[in-house]
Amino acid sequence: MQRVTITLDDDLMAELDRMIEEHGYQNRSEAIRDFARAGMQQAAQDAGKSGGDCVAALVYVYDHAARDLSSRLVNNFHDHHDLSLATLHVHLDNDNCMEITALKGRTADVQHLADHVIAERGVRYGRVVMIPTEAGAKPSGARKKHVHRHT
Repeated sequence: MQRVTITLDDDLMAELDRMIEEHGYQNRSEAIRDFARAGMQQAAQDAGKSGGDCVAALVYVYDHAARDLSSRLVNNFHDHHDLSLATLHVHLDNDNCMEITALKGRTADVQHLADHVIAERGVRYGRVVMIPTEAGAKPSGARKKHVHRHT
């Protein structure tokens, strides 16, 4: 391991300490390592340079009455049946449905499918969260200990 010294302003340090407490990290180093991994993963994903395999959750809200949207969405997933593991469908109200689809495969292929689903006319919101599955990769945000808080 390398020892690194950094300088943070008081506001940023207070925010970091708040997040460390909220997420149940044991110490600052553990938290900063996870935050750095998450930032690097996001930067690589944004730049389209994420290689290897991943698992992902694709979440999107759509207008269920939009013309042919349901069949277009189903066709997208049938065309990429090797990536799609399962889908949860939720009726939000009279006009909107939410689906959460678990995906697994090459990162570029998963991103491509997610981009197409989110771009479909009638999809009002969409987001994909990817977690690398390369050997030795630690999923960003993963912690050694999970803390439940009850109010």
